[in-house]
Amino acid sequence: MHHSAASFQLLPGSGTSPVILHVPHSSRVIPDCVRSGIVLDDRGLERELDHITDSHTADIAAGAAAAAAVTPWRFVNGLSRLVIDPERFPDEREEMQAVGMGAVYTHTTHRERLRPGGFDARPLIDRYFHPYADAMTGAVEDRLEAAGRAVIIDVHSYPSEPLPYELHADGMRPPICLGTDPFHTPPGLLALAREAFTGCGGTALDSPFAGTYVPLRYYGKDDRVSALMVEIRRDAYMSEPGGPAGAGLDVLSAALAALVDGVHAERRR
Repeated sequence: MHHSAASFQLLPGSGTSPVILHVPHSSRVIPDCVRSGIVLDDRGLERELDHITDSHTADIAAGAAAAAAVTPWRFVNGLSRLVIDPERFPDEREEMQAVGMGAVYTHTTHRERLRPGGFDARPLIDRYFHPYADAMTGAVEDRLEAAGRAVIIDVHSYPSEPLPYELHADGMRPPICLGTDPFHTPPGLLALAREAFTGCGGTALDSPFAGTYVPLRYYGKDDRVSALMVEIRRDAYMSEPGGPAGAGLDVLSAALAALVDGVHAERRR
């Protein structure tokens, strides 16, 4: 598919901004050297990409960055999560290993084989996962040094109907799911998000997906690093499973920009 796609991009914002919009799952790009290790035929792979990709979330983040009064930073994955998933634990701590969807997926959203039995994930972890984690850690470190804090807003989307791989599919599926962490999501950040997304059809906490991304160097250790996951139900802005975006994209970009503006204003109060 692609030989030389950038693994990720750190798109600079204002030097004073603590905010990093993290977009890990928006790309469909799979390098040819990785494609050769996937057992699906081309049609099956395109279908899987339709289901697994958080389509257009990079555009939502870009729109928010453009609309915000102070430009946030953006860290955007340039490769599909079928290469590596940078938000999974790369070891036995990852609960999604139970369905073959740890840091390197061996199964699809429909629990079919993605890679052959006995597949060695270590080369992908070394080539893609660790450099991504190191770069995101560096981005947070830079914000701490420049702004005294870092606020990671994780931008995701999810399907309106559960897929077979989901481990917690019985909960609510609101237009906006806010994923939280008991250490890294302060009440003020959560309140800002609820206010910002008021006009988007409703929010709920940690359902159907919970938690948020923090680099392991800081996870559970440094409360100067705040984090929140924003999971957007896909029918709010696009044709499912992998179709074009609609008018909802601009509405969501504006809401995300309002959240960014709220974070920036919070420190000035």
